[in-house]
Amino acid sequence: VSAPEEPALPGLSDEPAANDTTLVPETEQQESVLDQLAKDPATSLDTLAQDQAAVDFANENPLFAIMRPSVYQEAGNYYPGQGPVVGIVALRDTAKVKQYLDYPRVRALFPPRTRFLFTVKPFDPEGKFVQVVAINVTTRDGVAPLEGDVVTDARQTFGQFSPTPEISMSMSPEGAKQWRDLTRKNIGKSVAIVLDDMVYSFPTVQSEISGGSSQITGNFTMNEARDLANILKAGKLPAPARIVEEAVVGPSLGQESVQYGLISFGIALLLVLVYMVFWYSFAGLVANIALFANLFFIMGVLASLGAVLTLPGIAGIVLIIGMSVDANVLIFERIREELAVGKGLRLAIEDGYKNAYSSIIDANVTSLLTGIILYTFGTGPIRGFATVLVIGIITSLFAAIFITRLIFISRLDKNKNIRFFSSYTENAFKNMNIDFVGKRKIYYLISGVVILAGIISFSTRQFSYGVDFIGGRSYVVRFEEDKSTLDVRANLTDAFGGLPPEVKTFGGGHQHKITTIYLIEEQDEDVDQIVENALVAGLGANYDNFEIMSSQKVGPTVANDIRAAAIWAVLFSLLVIFLYIVLRFRRWQYGLGALVAIAHDVLVVLACFSLFYGILPFSLEIDQAFIAAVLTVIGYSINDTVVVFDRIREFLAGKGKKEMVPVINRALNSTISRTFNTSFTIFIVLLAIFIFGGEVIRGFSFALLIGIVVGTYSSICIATPIVIDFTNKAEELK
Repeated sequence: VSAPEEPALPGLSDEPAANDTTLVPETEQQESVLDQLAKDPATSLDTLAQDQAAVDFANENPLFAIMRPSVYQEAGNYYPGQGPVVGIVALRDTAKVKQYLDYPRVRALFPPRTRFLFTVKPFDPEGKFVQVVAINVTTRDGVAPLEGDVVTDARQTFGQFSPTPEISMSMSPEGAKQWRDLTRKNIGKSVAIVLDDMVYSFPTVQSEISGGSSQITGNFTMNEARDLANILKAGKLPAPARIVEEAVVGPSLGQESVQYGLISFGIALLLVLVYMVFWYSFAGLVANIALFANLFFIMGVLASLGAVLTLPGIAGIVLIIGMSVDANVLIFERIREELAVGKGLRLAIEDGYKNAYSSIIDANVTSLLTGIILYTFGTGPIRGFATVLVIGIITSLFAAIFITRLIFISRLDKNKNIRFFSSYTENAFKNMNIDFVGKRKIYYLISGVVILAGIISFSTRQFSYGVDFIGGRSYVVRFEEDKSTLDVRANLTDAFGGLPPEVKTFGGGHQHKITTIYLIEEQDEDVDQIVENALVAGLGANYDNFEIMSSQKVGPTVANDIRAAAIWAVLFSLLVIFLYIVLRFRRWQYGLGALVAIAHDVLVVLACFSLFYGILPFSLEIDQAFIAAVLTVIGYSINDTVVVFDRIREFLAGKGKKEMVPVINRALNSTISRTFNTSFTIFIVLLAIFIFGGEVIRGFSFALLIGIVVGTYSSICIATPIVIDFTNKAEELK
């Protein structure tokens, strides 16, 4: 089968069934409107162009004013071309051309079962024009003689005698018989490959094709050939695609979000940079250089992938900032320990890096496994978070381990001093002796009370679910003055067919988030506009000035998919984390402690969202942003817990049974400096985002603030006590 390179005038092809991938033959040509045009010199385009002004021509011939017919000129006369192409039309004019071609007077000039479809592939290199193809229906029920479900395989290949891309197609035995008959009867005529009323190709039959194997050749690029093969493999599609999830952000809210985001990120980054220099002196400056390099690498990779930065992506970057700082903090704290025992600066740096590798690798590998699993099994926002996390882990390891060490070695080679503490922090957290193990029952009690309160709250109040999880439409509406949520709800109930919407304050009292399930099951193309018109009518009848800042729509099926994908991705990642920790530490108690700590952190965050929604003056919805926050908390909790476990294992090496509790206490106290610095740097980043980031991101940053505090607490006060309570002797933990 060979596709003609030049468009020709209307040969007529069998009509494809709507929404099916179809292969249909060209029928006998019949006299068309362009045939009549060519036969009458008085109405030829040349005569019209000479005798009439362009505006008169457009008024009297509106179709040909916006569609260039497929004709050719010979000896001063115009003649219709050959083939299924009627003409060429600009993309912006396709709707108008279709309207003209559907006029009864125009359709009367063509065979009664003729339809006109547009090509998917643009006709010109700039992509501004498409071809109009005439399709003739030969079956009584309008179904194409051959449908896409007979295609068993299609793939992009290359020509036998040239490197040009082509498509190889094979059919089922029944389809092969129909294809043989179809091609035998239509040699020299065109067939059309159509999906959703769009023509993907219209090759010409060169000869009868038996056996069910065919090659479609033509002027294809590799991408075009691959796309056409995918269309053929898609088979018979039962329904057209419909928008089931959509988000629209108005220009005002979009500009505010960008502005608040830049301000909060700038303030947060500045605070981290200042704090690192304050605590670690020159070494803190080196850590800042590594942090900038890490952010540069992350942004570069995301830009090269064409990624769009959303809330889950921001969550991933926040976690990566923490992990990047944490790696440097681990190294610097180890170096400070080596300096404290009297080692020289060069040897202390070498041993500090060597001793920190184990903790850094373990913490990052667990997070990397989590990211890979979330990307593999997650959808939408979960994949966005996982993408940033995986990229960031790789870049942060490079920046923290290699860049900082190169700077230190360069400075040592020049015999310059390197300080790892300031005069204010030199003795911070030294000689601490908190009995964490002995107080573990108090920690269990505190955590148990908080989680129990959350369970009771969930049983009575449940959560404030976002539209992502329940399906529906939500609108953020801003008024000039404060409005009562009860009044807004009452005014919109009648407009939404008696279904009372959920109205919540979103920021100040002048801004509300309105969520409704009105007509969410309807599939009509105009239903979104109908619902928005109802919203405007309901508000306009009672309020003078208001603005719809943003809107979001999620179908109930998508809401279920998002919820299920999030749950399964998290559960599977927890299983893999447990197995890795068991294999790495060779004791199941460590894996159990990590899982209990993670479950504890998630339950506490959920408890806070159930207890405080409707009380705190900002949104605490369970939505996709909340899922991103929970994933971040899990990632941080894993990182922190693994570092603590690694320190415990190191301190227990060579110790006896009677020393288990005091040795573990010593190990936990030795991690306080690292834990405080890592947690505090992330906390100030999140606090800046919470205060300056704007209303849209406030609930998200609140979840992270709670999660970071709880994650720091659980790694020492929950995970380690669980390990101890399920262990009989110290030898089992070595």
